[in-house]
Amino acid sequence: MRIVDLSPEHLSDVLTLNSLAVPATSHLEPQELGQLLAMSQYSLVVLDDNEQVAGFCITLLPGTDYESLNYRWFSERYSSFSYLDRIVVREDLRGSGIGAALYAELERRIEATLPVLCCEVNIKPLNDGSLRFHHRIGFVEVGQQDTEGGKKRVSLLAKRLG
Repeated sequence: MRIVDLSPEHLSDVLTLNSLAVPATSHLEPQELGQLLAMSQYSLVVLDDNEQVAGFCITLLPGTDYESLNYRWFSERYSSFSYLDRIVVREDLRGSGIGAALYAELERRIEATLPVLCCEVNIKPLNDGSLRFHHRIGFVEVGQQDTEGGKKRVSLLAKRLG
């Protein structure tokens, strides 16, 4: 497996993986994905041995014109951070180290310039596996908030880098 920058040839697979991960992540239409990628700091994919997309992630910098309630929460509290908007690993490959490899690559790219990596994980509906994973790799809860009119509640997480 290898990690590369997301390119146009990966878009269809990324949209499919993202759709399969709902409600752990929010749904994206093709136009929304394009807008998100245009704003992104890093957009990475993991390619398996057959060059198929096995996972992806997208991060944003502070000061981005992004309407996400969770991104705005971090923007109001941190002046310098990288926000992990979404990370998705193909279901049949979860637990194989792909998520950890994506985080390690992000941290390698970010740590020299930004002190904090931020993200959120659903606690309503509960995404217990993701919460355990994030705590295991050094993230701590810095807040909680309801989203989607109370349909969801998220744990807001941060990891100090460097």
